[in-house]
Amino acid sequence: MHISFQETAIIHLHPDDNLVIALIPLSPGRALSIGTLVVKTTSAINAGHKVAIRQIRAGEVVRRYGQIIGFAQKDIHPGDHIHTHNLSVGSMQLDYAVASDTKPVPYVPTTERRSFMGYKRADGSVGTRNTVAVIGTVNCSSHTLKRIVARAKAELLPRYPNVTDIVALAHKHGCATRDGSPELGMLQRTLAGFAHNANVAGYLFVGLGCETNQFESLFNAHRARFGSMNLPPYLAVQDEGGVTSTIEAGLHALQPILAHANTFVRTNQSVEHINLALQCGGSDGFSGISANPALGYAVDMLVAQGGTAVLSETPEIYGAEHMLTRRASNHAVADKLISRIHWWEEYTRTHGFEIDNNPSHGNKAGGLTTIYEKSLGAVAKGGSMPLTAVYEYAELITERGFVFMDTPGYDPVSATGQVAGGSNMIVFTTGRGSCFGFKPVPSIKISTNTTTYERMRSDMDINAGTIITGEETIAQVGKRIFEYMIEVASGKHSLSEAQDIGEEEFNPWMLGATM
Repeated sequence: MHISFQETAIIHLHPDDNLVIALIPLSPGRALSIGTLVVKTTSAINAGHKVAIRQIRAGEVVRRYGQIIGFAQKDIHPGDHIHTHNLSVGSMQLDYAVASDTKPVPYVPTTERRSFMGYKRADGSVGTRNTVAVIGTVNCSSHTLKRIVARAKAELLPRYPNVTDIVALAHKHGCATRDGSPELGMLQRTLAGFAHNANVAGYLFVGLGCETNQFESLFNAHRARFGSMNLPPYLAVQDEGGVTSTIEAGLHALQPILAHANTFVRTNQSVEHINLALQCGGSDGFSGISANPALGYAVDMLVAQGGTAVLSETPEIYGAEHMLTRRASNHAVADKLISRIHWWEEYTRTHGFEIDNNPSHGNKAGGLTTIYEKSLGAVAKGGSMPLTAVYEYAELITERGFVFMDTPGYDPVSATGQVAGGSNMIVFTTGRGSCFGFKPVPSIKISTNTTTYERMRSDMDINAGTIITGEETIAQVGKRIFEYMIEVASGKHSLSEAQDIGEEEFNPWMLGATM
């Protein structure tokens, strides 16, 4: 991506773009120089928003990053504000050009790879945290398991200094659905994935007893992941004689689990064991210019070190999926991604809305107009390495490198799928200011602009706004992100983690009817 700074007031991202991005609020009549071209703003323009630099007739394409972000709904004159009042999506044929931009990964020799202090598990995976999870099979056990965890953290956790945390993973599902349905299967896959995430040293399941999501069914569906044990630790409120009895039984059941978890200590491990979930939320017009490409640079560094990065949020790559198919390692990978895009097109039609209902209100206030524009910026998080695999929601991630998981764009639901698939860290970019945490994995927040970073210093770990001001390059910020990832993987608390944020964000994706 080519970035040129003009007057420190605007950015012209690509020679083919017929617009520039305002770095600061622009008053009406402000003269803007783009090379030899000079235009004057016809109205006030907020920072992060778009200004036309050429005449654009109704129906003509509007370009950002050299790519189509929509079509003019009426004539747009040089200096005009380009936004929802004169720009919208339209039908276009993308050139998928499968594998046309796939390049070899510049792997760092094994002996020269970076390391972090992590928790080695028996299956060879490595955690960045050493957590015990109490997991609900159904909403009806949520209160009970939360009380078990609250008491265990107060009464038991201090005895086990090597255990990072005890986490309550409660949700609103598990019943009022059909036994054996794909919906229930997805929930079971998600719950089993959390039990076996590398950050989880031990777990206890808690159910009501009569729910559709019977624990034996969950166990049998994922027996390969649970191993040779007859039946993992499980309590049913009805079997234990009520809530109070189950809480006491839960405290008793957790003691050997905590004792086992306490035997794990941090040891030196290769960064190839980092499985990084990529997220963005509360995005703005700067996301695709600063934080996302800087994160993409860090992702390329991680992949070169043998690690894994997981891009998700399928509705937020819509209109930019060709940027990924061109990097696919083979046609099967590209075809699976395209099939998920088609599924989302049908899914949104079935429910009577369009994918362009995204961007959100806050995204638009920050300068993003269409889903095409948002997606092109979001894809930048994925760097430039080959796309080696595409996974369904919460599916176990087995390939290393840069991969994709099909999830909704809603951050808690998306991150839940990624962590169920095996991610042991999250890096989350934000322009408006999302205070996202996600137990049992640390979440690092990167601000796209300095204003948000300064306003939310207690929540933003890294400021990528220095790219906008010209103080740093994308590469410099990308390297800072990579180094901070290693620090956090080794035990440094991210800011959301330090504030104990992240238990409420657990939110499995449930499709289909609620009966």
